[in-house]
Amino acid sequence: MNEYVQKVKAAAEFLKAKVGNLPEVGVVLGSGLGKIADVLQEPQRFHYSEIPGFPVSTAPGHKGELIFGKLGKKNVVLMNGRFHYYEGYSMQEVTFPIRVMQLLGVKYLFVTNASGGLNPVFDVGKPMIITDHINFMHDNPLRGPNVEEWGPRFPDMSVPYDRELIKLAKMAAQEEKIDVYAGVYVAVTGPNFETPAELKMFRNLGADAVGMSTVPEVIVARHAGIKVLGLSAITDRAVPEDLKPLSAEEVLEVAEKTGEKMARIILRVIEHL
Repeated sequence: MNEYVQKVKAAAEFLKAKVGNLPEVGVVLGSGLGKIADVLQEPQRFHYSEIPGFPVSTAPGHKGELIFGKLGKKNVVLMNGRFHYYEGYSMQEVTFPIRVMQLLGVKYLFVTNASGGLNPVFDVGKPMIITDHINFMHDNPLRGPNVEEWGPRFPDMSVPYDRELIKLAKMAAQEEKIDVYAGVYVAVTGPNFETPAELKMFRNLGADAVGMSTVPEVIVARHAGIKVLGLSAITDRAVPEDLKPLSAEEVLEVAEKTGEKMARIILRVIEHL
């Protein structure tokens, strides 16, 4: 763990030396959701391979760069491409960038993803505001020795997604005239899409959408005391009764279209912070 802590600190120090204005807001861009990067002002880009200790993103639709700049009046860092457990990374590697953001002084984290809609009333191509989650990944990024300077051994998760940020997101959607859902996200390891029986189980557990990311980053952010807003692009119907064969290309195509709506919501929320 000491080696991991030193790697996180080295990455943070590298970025502090090169970035003019340190970020208050961090944004994690999920599969096909890179459009938010297009509206960043005064961008300063770092490929993950440039940053000491950073893993390299291998998933389709993930560029693999950290971008610093401004959204409105806020200094922001965008993670354009995340790391997934299914890529073979450990949970600590998956959440490495969130630890770096913590040391850079990030106070708000916006996480986005592409997900399958378990809720039968959900239409494809609409965003869902995440109100809670279920960790079905059978691992936890906080497992192992706790780093006391980063957070408590047993962090509270009674409010994983900040209620005030959820209110702001709903208000932002109304202002932008964007229909949104609100619901529970369940995270699985992947990389295969789920079987009909698995989808039925997740729905019975109370989940509205299913994906392969986000929850590890949220756990670490909450451990760090960072307030979180989660937005999910509903890219396909994960309903057992009318399940159709699905490809990653289809998911990315819908995520890219939905990403424009999510970018507008995020921009509005940042304005209201």
